[in-house]
Amino acid sequence: MRIVVASGNKAKLREIAQIFKGYEIVSMQEAGFTQDIDETGETFEENALIKARAVSEALHCAALADDSGLCVGALGGAPGVHSARFCGRHGDDAANNRLLLEKLKNVPEKERTAYFESCVALVLENGESITASGRTYGRILEKEEGGGGFGYDPLFFSDDLGKSFGVAAPEEKNAVSHRGRALASLAQKLQERGL
Repeated sequence: MRIVVASGNKAKLREIAQIFKGYEIVSMQEAGFTQDIDETGETFEENALIKARAVSEALHCAALADDSGLCVGALGGAPGVHSARFCGRHGDDAANNRLLLEKLKNVPEKERTAYFESCVALVLENGESITASGRTYGRILEKEEGGGGFGYDPLFFSDDLGKSFGVAAPEEKNAVSHRGRALASLAQKLQERGL
């Protein structure tokens, strides 16, 4: 099966291809989809479905999308679906991290619990959808550690790894990541259906 991924992120495409062996994985740009998609959902699942449906309907193909973000207990689950634009601008990692630290300034370590969540959605050519979610747990550090990864990674201390995602090697992070877990769960669902 050919699956068009609603992303141009090469690292994400590589991760998907590693998990979805036996499928032809192509980016939406390679498949000819260049429109911007408005993510208007209230949940990660809604946003993933919005993106996957837009690509599937435009190209008449199976399309895969994910939506993910950071959920902090002391902030009532924020920034959540607004993770990429927490500071008010989309994709300003430094400003997002500064704002997160500011909001957690007087919060003690044991109350700085957090998790990354990812939802992946596959919309088949016939319009049927299959979704799966994954989480990875940890806490928010008081200052950045490491320059690896992206987004909130330098502030996220992974319970699985015993270190921040900012100092973890990409292979280490991918082995415990929310997206990796969601993709593995989705791949399992496809196998069970014989797709």
